[in-house]
Amino acid sequence: MASLHVYSVLVVLLLTCEAVMATKENDQIIKEKNCETKMGLPCFLEAFTSIFETGSISNKCCVELVVLGKVCHSALVRWTLENPLFKDLSPATIIAKSI
Repeated sequence: MASLHVYSVLVVLLLTCEAVMATKENDQIIKEKNCETKMGLPCFLEAFTSIFETGSISNKCCVELVVLGKVCHSALVRWTLENPLFKDLSPATIIAKSI
């Protein structure tokens, strides 16, 4: 049940990305590079779950993650580091798992 709640929160965060507290630089990069449109919501959720829970990702979503590119990936990792929702996760864990 808790994981369902986390997924719901992630969906809301993804859909309201502009309302989330992030630096202007990250927001600008994410918008300019169209990062939100390069990866579908199902793969976004799968990738996030893979990083923080299961450790595995499907080939389809892996391809979408690669297409996302390093610039978008880095901006989204920084966005995660700055997001209050993920304050319980250590920055070292987020960075290590994002690699």
